[in-house]
Amino acid sequence: MSKIKSNISINVELDVNRVPEKIHWTAKDGGIENEAAGAFMVSVWDEKQKECLRLDLWTKEMSIDDMKRFFHQTILSMADTLERATNEERAAMKMRQYAHQFGLDVEIIEEVRKSGDKK
Repeated sequence: MSKIKSNISINVELDVNRVPEKIHWTAKDGGIENEAAGAFMVSVWDEKQKECLRLDLWTKEMSIDDMKRFFHQTILSMADTLERATNEERAAMKMRQYAHQFGLDVEIIEEVRKSGDKK
Protein backbone atom coordinates (compact mmCIF):
# COMPACT_ATOMS: atom_id res chain seq x y z
CA MET A 1 0.00 0.00 0.00
CA SER A 2 1.53 3.33 -1.05
CA LYS A 3 1.34 6.39 1.13
CA ILE A 4 -0.60 9.42 0.00
CA LYS A 5 1.27 12.71 -0.09
CA SER A 6 -0.21 16.17 -0.22
CA ASN A 7 1.46 19.53 -0.81
CA ILE A 8 0.57 22.98 0.37
CA SER A 9 2.63 25.73 -1.19
CA ILE A 10 2.94 29.41 -0.37
CA ASN A 11 4.51 31.80 -2.87
CA VAL A 12 5.58 35.24 -1.74
CA GLU A 13 6.51 38.08 -4.07
CA LEU A 14 8.86 40.58 -2.41
CA ASP A 15 9.72 44.16 -3.27
CA VAL A 16 13.35 45.34 -3.56
CA ASN A 17 13.47 45.71 0.25
CA ARG A 18 12.27 42.11 0.68
CA VAL A 19 8.87 43.23 2.00
CA PRO A 20 5.99 40.98 0.87
CA GLU A 21 3.87 42.53 -1.88
CA LYS A 22 1.81 39.51 -2.89
CA ILE A 23 1.09 36.14 -1.33
CA HIS A 24 -0.53 33.23 -3.15
CA TRP A 25 -1.14 29.72 -1.89
CA THR A 26 -2.10 26.38 -3.33
CA ALA A 27 -3.59 23.30 -1.67
CA LYS A 28 -4.81 21.18 -4.56
CA ASP A 29 -6.36 18.52 -2.31
CA GLY A 30 -8.50 21.30 -0.82
CA GLY A 31 -9.44 22.73 -4.20
CA ILE A 32 -7.28 25.83 -3.77
CA GLU A 33 -5.08 26.89 -6.67
CA ASN A 34 -2.93 30.02 -6.57
CA GLU A 35 -5.34 31.95 -4.30
CA ALA A 36 -4.33 35.42 -3.13
CA ALA A 37 -3.84 36.01 0.60
CA GLY A 38 -3.07 39.11 2.62
CA ALA A 39 -1.24 37.29 5.39
CA PHE A 40 -0.37 33.89 6.78
CA MET A 41 0.85 32.34 9.98
CA VAL A 42 2.43 28.93 10.01
CA SER A 43 3.25 27.16 13.25
CA VAL A 44 5.31 23.98 13.26
CA TRP A 45 5.93 21.79 16.29
CA ASP A 46 9.61 20.88 16.66
CA GLU A 47 9.57 17.40 18.22
CA LYS A 48 13.24 17.50 19.26
CA GLN A 49 13.24 20.93 20.90
CA LYS A 50 9.62 20.68 22.14
CA GLU A 51 8.87 24.17 20.91
CA CYS A 52 6.80 26.00 18.34
CA LEU A 53 8.50 27.44 15.28
CA ARG A 54 6.62 30.18 13.47
CA LEU A 55 6.59 32.00 10.19
CA ASP A 56 4.36 35.08 9.96
CA LEU A 57 4.16 37.24 6.85
CA TRP A 58 1.72 39.83 5.58
CA THR A 59 1.60 42.08 2.56
CA LYS A 60 2.24 45.77 2.87
CA GLU A 61 -1.29 46.32 1.53
CA MET A 62 -2.93 44.44 4.43
CA SER A 63 -4.99 46.93 6.41
CA ILE A 64 -4.72 47.25 10.17
CA ASP A 65 -8.42 46.40 10.54
CA ASP A 66 -7.98 43.24 8.47
CA MET A 67 -4.95 42.27 10.59
CA LYS A 68 -7.08 42.68 13.73
CA ARG A 69 -9.79 40.47 12.18
CA PHE A 70 -7.13 37.94 11.15
CA PHE A 71 -5.86 37.68 14.72
CA HIS A 72 -9.40 37.47 16.15
CA GLN A 73 -10.34 34.64 13.80
CA THR A 74 -7.01 32.89 14.38
CA ILE A 75 -7.60 32.84 18.14
CA LEU A 76 -11.09 31.39 17.57
CA SER A 77 -9.77 28.71 15.21
CA MET A 78 -7.00 27.84 17.69
CA ALA A 79 -9.68 27.30 20.35
CA ASP A 80 -11.55 24.95 18.00
CA THR A 81 -8.35 23.02 17.24
CA LEU A 82 -7.44 22.76 20.93
CA GLU A 83 -10.87 21.37 21.75
CA ARG A 84 -10.82 18.87 18.87
CA ALA A 85 -7.27 17.70 19.63
CA THR A 86 -7.43 17.50 23.44
CA ASN A 87 -11.10 17.62 24.49
CA GLU A 88 -10.15 20.57 26.72
CA GLU A 89 -13.57 22.21 26.53
CA ARG A 90 -12.96 24.60 29.42
CA ALA A 91 -9.64 25.85 28.02
CA ALA A 92 -11.19 26.28 24.57
CA MET A 93 -14.07 28.23 26.10
CA LYS A 94 -11.57 30.51 27.88
CA MET A 95 -9.81 31.14 24.57
CA ARG A 96 -13.13 32.02 22.92
CA GLN A 97 -13.90 34.41 25.78
CA TYR A 98 -10.50 36.01 25.31
CA ALA A 99 -11.12 36.27 21.55
CA HIS A 100 -14.39 38.05 22.26
CA GLN A 101 -12.70 40.50 24.63
CA PHE A 102 -9.88 41.02 22.12
CA GLY A 103 -12.46 41.79 19.42
CA LEU A 104 -14.08 44.37 21.68
CA ASP A 105 -10.71 45.88 22.65
CA VAL A 106 -9.55 46.34 19.05
CA GLU A 107 -13.03 47.48 18.03
CA ILE A 108 -13.79 44.88 15.37
CA ILE A 109 -16.90 43.68 17.19
CA GLU A 110 -19.44 45.66 19.15
CA GLU A 111 -20.80 44.81 22.54
CA VAL A 112 -24.46 43.92 22.35
CA ARG A 113 -26.45 45.64 25.03
CA LYS A 114 -29.92 44.75 26.21
CA SER A 115 -32.51 47.42 25.54
CA GLY A 116 -32.67 49.80 28.47
CA ASP A 117 -29.01 49.22 29.45
CA LYS A 118 -26.89 52.34 29.57
CA LYS A 119 -23.31 52.50 28.42
